[in-house]
Order: sequence, then C-alpha cells, then structure tokens
Amino acid sequence: MKMGITVGVPKETGAGETRVAATPDSVKRLAKCGFQVCIEEGAGLSAGFHDEDYDAAGATIVSSQEIWNTHLIAKVAPPTPTESASMHSGAMIVSLLEPFRNGQLLEKFAKERVDALALEAIPRTSRAQSMDVLSSQAGIAGYRAVIEAAHHYGRFFPMMMTSAGSAKATKVTVLGAGVAGLQAIATARKLGATVEAYDVRPEVREQIQSLGAKFIDVQLEESGSGQGGYAKELSEDAKKRLQAALDERLSKSDIIITTANVPGRKAPILVTEDVVRNMKRGSVIVDMATPSGGNCTLSQADQVVDINGVKIVGHTNYPAMMATDASSFFARNVVSLLDLFVAKRDSGDATFVVNLEDEIIESSLLVHQGILRMKRS
Repeated sequence: MKMGITVGVPKETGAGETRVAATPDSVKRLAKCGFQVCIEEGAGLSAGFHDEDYDAAGATIVSSQEIWNTHLIAKVAPPTPTESASMHSGAMIVSLLEPFRNGQLLEKFAKERVDALALEAIPRTSRAQSMDVLSSQAGIAGYRAVIEAAHHYGRFFPMMMTSAGSAKATKVTVLGAGVAGLQAIATARKLGATVEAYDVRPEVREQIQSLGAKFIDVQLEESGSGQGGYAKELSEDAKKRLQAALDERLSKSDIIITTANVPGRKAPILVTEDVVRNMKRGSVIVDMATPSGGNCTLSQADQVVDINGVKIVGHTNYPAMMATDASSFFARNVVSLLDLFVAKRDSGDATFVVNLEDEIIESSLLVHQGILRMKRS
C-alpha cells in the first residue's frame, strides 16, 4: 500500500540532542501505513541505530541536502533557521515546536505555506495517549532525573544495616506530580528512598499515595488544576502561602526533584535561595524545569552548580541521556499520529488527508495552507 508521501527524518543538530524521530522498527510501521521513509545519513547513530539497520527496514538513506526535499519532515527538536529555510511550500513538519517561544517560526511557516504540526499541542485525551510525545518523554525524564540525583548524592537510597553500622533511608521530595513527577516518585521508591510529594492539583493525591509516597497537604483555598490535566498559575497570595508551607520541609530533604511547569509561562519558583542554604551539605536538587526558567532560583541551565555543598543539577534534556529508548517511544508516537492522516480506499490504496474535524489534528496542526491557526501570546 503506497500513497506517494515520503517521510523525511533528518539528523538532529541541536546541542546535546541524541534522539531521532524514527527507528528501524517505526520505519516498518510507517511502510505498513503507506508511507515511504528517507533517513539522513547518520541520523540514528547517537541513539544506537545504524544506516544499515534503516536500510534493512526499507528506508532510503539520503544526504543532508536531500532530506529537506521530502513531503513530510519528522523531527524531535524545533528546526533551526537554516533547516526551516530548507523546507518547500506544500510540505509539512511534525515536531516539537515550542509554539509559545517560536511564534516567529510559525509565522514564517505560514508565509511559506509550510504546514506545521506541534507534537506538544496534541491533547491529553485517552484517544491520543499513543501519540502523546510529552508523556512518553516525561516518563523517561522522571526516571533519569532520579538516576542523576543518586549519582550526585553519592550515598545509599535505602536504609542499610551492616556489621559496620547503619545508614538511614534517603529522604526525597518531589515537587509536581505530572508524568515526570510520578515516574520520579516510583523510581525513588524502587531504590528504597522515603518519598513525599506535592502538587497544586489536589486530584493527584491518590496517585502519589498509590506509589508509596506521602502527599504534602497544603491548604491554599484555590485549585491549581488547569485545562487538559495541566497545572495553572496560582495567585500571588497563594504562591506566598505555598512557599511558606514548603520551605521548612524542603530544607530537611536530602534530595529535591522539581518538575513544576505551567504551559506557556515561566516555571514557578518553589526552591528559594534560603532553602538551598539551609539544606545539609551533600544534598542534591534536580531542577527539571530549567528549560522554562527553573523551579530553583539558583539553577543554571545545563550546569551542575555547588552552593555551600548543595549540588543543583540543571540538565535540560533528560530523554537525550537515554537516547535509544527515548527515540523508540518518540518514533512510535509519531507513527500513531501519522496514521490519522491515512485514508484507505476500497481498492486497497491509501491517500493522505488532513482532516481538521479530527480533534487531535485540529488541536495540533498550528499552521495549515498558509494560515496561522494559533495566536501568538
């Protein structure tokens, strides 16, 4: 079953980006949907996938110049200015596009009549779970964040009793109980730590407790629940009361992992300089919100800083640290999404159709036929 649409998968060029938007397995799945697939030379090497693997799966290996001539580009990170300039009118890009930060890029695509689908705009509904890139990558990030915390902490996570003495279990506090936070809780518990967690959305209490963690109960007299399962920004008064309630608990933690983000806004400050200076030497803070400004006032993007013996880890791309699995999950999400565009005919052939009546396509296709469908904030 062929429909004349070629999916091009370029090599990611962003600093530290090791993922790739297609794997040999996903190439086979895309072929079953009716797509042809071109892979840029060496695109999967950083994730452990060789050109020979893609070739055996049915993909065509092409140069960096040829890849941008394909009908549909599938990427992980937003395209660079050079990459976006290489796309031709009538093409489509499917990628993480960071639309709240990249309004000019979307306007350029509209001007050039390049369709742009932002993977982060896919609604978090039951039907869209198999396409939810944010969730699949956040789960990996939450796991890896705990591994990074354990590495920098340098002490046992579980309680250890030996003939030479005993060590208390590490106390881990997780702030934010979305996909990344819940995975961080689960991983820290599996390693034997005692865990407590907080989220402004009261409905996640049961999820936190089901993983064996204690829910930090802070009465704010307002809910932090937003649309689509995301958190929303609190009022200034609620922020102050939350900070006062959390500070003492955080200062006593051995490890703090922060995951709090509000879509389209700067990350809320949850760990103040006073908290950092009151923590024990050897403690660790893993700030997973550094891409959007950070939950800790002293975090620095892509750096590990030491403040009076307290390490603050500011990595911005945890999934890239686990490139093989992260790419596999990402690629399967992309396959599930692109399958929505396939309309099968009675003859057995297929055609590529953009159905804006489909909720998932309607929500995530931000540029279509020269029209910018998302207003800049």
